[in-house]
Amino acid sequence: MSQHTLTVNVTNVPSEKGNINVAVYNSDATFLSFDDVFKADSEPAKRGTVIVKIDGIPSGEYAIALYHDENGNGKMDTNWLGIPKEKVAFSNAKMKTFGPPKYEECAFEVKSDFEIEIDL
Repeated sequence: MSQHTLTVNVTNVPSEKGNINVAVYNSDATFLSFDDVFKADSEPAKRGTVIVKIDGIPSGEYAIALYHDENGNGKMDTNWLGIPKEKVAFSNAKMKTFGPPKYEECAFEVKSDFEIEIDL
């Protein structure tokens, strides 16, 4: 099975603090679960655009969730209601008033090397 490179261009990064952490999911059942990420990577944050390249992606359907880990502690900080205190973004969809989008709303197809832009 051929493997592809997924290039994620994260735009509107507000600062150089911490890292941009990208998680790639390959099923609705595991979407947004930190224990069942298909592939993940991170890059140091910088103001503007941060490019994260993830290799070894087979052809198929995927969805991305990412966040700006400003304090560099390796986890997404939330308030007592579980609402993220750090900026989060998703492939093809935005955070909703009452929670994150669904996998289907974020999903995209990879058939070759693939590039996607996600606005933070």
